[in-house]
Amino acid sequence: MSRGAWGGGAGGRWGGGGGGARGGRPWWAEAMGEPPPRAERGGVRYLVLEAIAEQPRHGYEIIQHIEQRAGGSYRPSPGVIYPTLQMLEELQHARVVEQEGKKVYAITDAGKTELETNRQSVDEFYARFTEDQPWESYAQDFAELMKRVGQLMSTFRKGAHRGRMSPATMRAIRLALDEALRKIDDVLNGPQR
Repeated sequence: MSRGAWGGGAGGRWGGGGGGARGGRPWWAEAMGEPPPRAERGGVRYLVLEAIAEQPRHGYEIIQHIEQRAGGSYRPSPGVIYPTLQMLEELQHARVVEQEGKKVYAITDAGKTELETNRQSVDEFYARFTEDQPWESYAQDFAELMKRVGQLMSTFRKGAHRGRMSPATMRAIRLALDEALRKIDDVLNGPQR
């Protein structure tokens, strides 16, 4: 699978992640500019197939199933689900059946095969929302990091007020920040080779 089909970025194939307060997101996610977690266009169909493999469902029930499995952190919109259902029907991975007077979608044998081929992707997506340790358990560590970011900004402000931000000083600071950013990126993502 190509990385582009799944949405590269910091969160891997499926975008952002986390768990915590409203919608299962950590309290700091929005403040840090982290987008809400979402499944990328190519991956939603596997989530839908997984939802209808369990039992036939209509669109709203599929949305609810995905949201529940994601612990409230991801809720696909009807504008994503209904076109996906139409595509799955065209691919003959799902079919419309009537159940209690409602139009519901059921998985076909071809859909079951497609789902099993991509089961790992579905499991990886939902695993992001079931961390063993909730974010609250490391909130103090995060607060300490943010305290240091605040101290960095305070240091810049004090230096600027004292007239110490010459071009040479700013170049030296930029080099120090670049080095710090490389080290932080290595901690978060592994050393770049």
